[in-house]
Formats: sequence, C-alpha cells, structure tokens
Amino acid sequence: MGILKKVFLALVIIIVVPLVIAAFTDKDYSVEREIVVNKPNQQVFDYIKSLKNQEKFSKWASMDPHMQRFYSGTDGTVGFVAGWASDSADVGVGEQEIMDIKEGARIDFALRFKEPFESSDKAYMTTESVSADQTMVKWGFEGHMDYPMNIMLLFLDMEEALGNDFSIGLENLKSNLE
Repeated sequence: MGILKKVFLALVIIIVVPLVIAAFTDKDYSVEREIVVNKPNQQVFDYIKSLKNQEKFSKWASMDPHMQRFYSGTDGTVGFVAGWASDSADVGVGEQEIMDIKEGARIDFALRFKEPFESSDKAYMTTESVSADQTMVKWGFEGHMDYPMNIMLLFLDMEEALGNDFSIGLENLKSNLE
C-alpha cells in the first residue's frame, strides 16, 4: 500500500468515523438532583422563585466573587432576567430568564450562555410537600448538543459534572433555609 493510500485511510478514520458515530449519538441530555428541606413548601418555593436568591446557594454564583451581575424585570415573575459576566472561563457570560411559574410547584428557566461558548438550554426547580414542614426540592437541567459536537457526550459525564454542582447548590439551599 502506497504512502498516499495510508494517509488517505488515516484521514478517513480520523474524520469520517467520528462523524458517523456522532450521527448515532444522542444530542439531548438531562440531569436532576433533589433534596428534602425542613421547611414548608410555600416558604421554600417563595425563596427559590427569586433568581437573586440563587446567588446565595448556587455553586456557579460563588465561582467568581467579582463577576458583574445585571437584572431586568421584577424578580420572581415570568420574564425576569438575571445575567452575569465574568473574566473566568469557568463562569463566562450569560443570562437566565424565568419562563414559567406554577405557583408553589415549579419554575422553568431559559439559560442562555454567550461565552466561552454559545448555548441555549432549559432548567427548572420544583417543590413538593413531603409533610407540613418538609419540602422535596428538585433542580434539573435539559441540555442539547448539535451534531457533530454531540460526540463529546460520549466522553463527558454531564450527569456527574452538573449533578455534583446541583447537589452542592441544594445542600447550600437547605443550609440557608433551615
């Protein structure tokens, strides 16, 4: 086999094979964590529905104490936007908008990341009474990676990476409220 054939075969393997694998790889992923907070449902829901309160419990909010923050609208209502800008690549630039609120039960957010990469994803928080003084809080994320970047999902454990951050945030939330 000539050198050109070997180079061509190597290029096919390096380029074509990953593209074919990506064509059969899921593009969507989701992560969810939960915790029980020893407070009544309405008290917990009223706290988490304020995006500004996420600054007190979210792991990401504490990653850069010097990040710039901006807000638009009335916190705790549909349409409120909380944005951030950081020089840290781990934090970047983006915003979160409240898209829907089911009072006492669920808040849906749109997450729009601008730097270090562009992405639009969905997140949510739910509350459910376990007892009169206990509330189950769930925090979840629904992401999407377009083809061919979705091949990275074979190598990135989003469940672990995001899940650990959600768990830290929920532990902080529990600690703040109890």
